Amino acid sequence: MIDNHPEKRNTLILGIGNLLMGDEGIGVHVVRELENKQKNLQADIIDGGTGGFHLLSLFEEYKYIIMVDATMDGQPEGTISLIEPRFSSDFPRALTAHDIGLKDLVESAIILGKLPKIYLITVSITEIQLMKMVLSKNVKASIPEVFKKITNILQGLNGSVN
Repeated sequence: MIDNHPEKRNTLILGIGNLLMGDEGIGVHVVRELENKQKNLQADIIDGGTGGFHLLSLFEEYKYIIMVDATMDGQPEGTISLIEPRFSSDFPRALTAHDIGLKDLVESAIILGKLPKIYLITVSITEIQLMKMVLSKNVKASIPEVFKKITNILQGLNGSVN
């Protein structure tokens, strides 16, 4: 997990994905690039790997979570979508390999009364590539636009981010 911010903020940027599965790892690629290129973001940045219940504590700690993940939704490769899910059923059906884990995670946070405001940025992929650590051309080309969406969300949250 990447977490290089000693002071706690109200907003978390959480990248989800498996780096060993090509485009499916887009969320992790995004947060790693953000960590290297965007030093002044008013948010904490964490590589959440493939998700799971170990992330539940993050849902309790943050008021806002910006999640980045891959989806196999039939859209052209590299298509970016922004969803503001409030329930596990609001998550796209076609999130990639770890979709059940994220939906279960959200459902658990709802039951515990600890669901933060979630902004889910998805990047459409066409296939899961086993043992491939590089992104396809179109998915890699989507990263600057994902950065813009993250920046716009953070700006929209104004001073409530710190």
